Amino acid sequence: MTVLENFSLKDYNTFGIAARAKYFVEINSVSALQEILSNDCYPRKICIGGGSNMLLTGDIDALFIYINIKGKEIISENQEQVSVKVMAGENWHELVLWTLDNDFGGIENMSLIPGNTGTAPIQNIGAYGVELKDTFLECEAVRISDQKLITFSKEDCAFGYRDSLFKNKGKDKFVITSVTFSFTKKHHIIKTGYGAIEEELSKNSIVNPTIRDVSNAVIAIRQSKLPDPKELGNSGSFFKNPIISKKAFNIFIEAQPNAPYYKVSEDYFKIPAGWLIEQCGYKGKRIGDAGVHTKQALVLVNYGNATGEDILGLADQIINEVMRRFGIKIGPEVNIIK
Repeated sequence: MTVLENFSLKDYNTFGIAARAKYFVEINSVSALQEILSNDCYPRKICIGGGSNMLLTGDIDALFIYINIKGKEIISENQEQVSVKVMAGENWHELVLWTLDNDFGGIENMSLIPGNTGTAPIQNIGAYGVELKDTFLECEAVRISDQKLITFSKEDCAFGYRDSLFKNKGKDKFVITSVTFSFTKKHHIIKTGYGAIEEELSKNSIVNPTIRDVSNAVIAIRQSKLPDPKELGNSGSFFKNPIISKKAFNIFIEAQPNAPYYKVSEDYFKIPAGWLIEQCGYKGKRIGDAGVHTKQALVLVNYGNATGEDILGLADQIINEVMRRFGIKIGPEVNIIK
């Protein structure tokens, strides 16, 4: 285990921000993670995975711990279900492809989401009507204060919309090392009613889709709307879709009768943040090398040399304008690191 100094993080964040870490170390096992967390030589420690859910606002005086623990293990199975333990360093989309190769169902709607498996529970990642919590059984995490390995059940994680214990009471207190899922082996639940999946399937004359058909449709949709971080720096959806009360929704929809929305419950409604941003005229807008993607207003991009502060400044502009125009507060999905 070698600790490096003055280390460039450009290749470790999907925005491609040229920030530097004062210290950097790659971790390949749970025991190595426990060892480095117990080292008091580094007062500030930041754990990273795929680098897809963070914005670096400048050089950071901290030890960055790159979690690269790999492995997948079938824990139990019967004719209907299989439980699989996946280590934190496994790439999320590669995990989805592995489940398809084994005809395991449950996460195909979340194809092509960037990042690693260990960070997925933190914001309860989701796409096209499916969330991580739908297949989640438990996760293991090292408690930073005493380096103890703890198991968290679904109830312990307190999952919400792009939310969990690890973003609230447990923020900066734990490092997830593995996630255990329950996948279907037969009688897969095919979910095609969200977004443009049915349209994409219809385009390909698919009437009775398999889980791979759903995955291929999601990949096609995402590739048509979202830029490849390797070609254009971005972190996927930068903003969360706001969920508002029924009272606020009634006021909003009366003023904007053609606005899209999703009913979450009898008391709450979700408004697409991308639509709000686009109505404010920000889709495709560029300020220096920081911009809003031309095809998807939820996505902020780095055209080459934007700093984290440039991206954050544009995000603040958008948040303020959406609030001014619609009275709705939107916020970032990504973790802002200063």
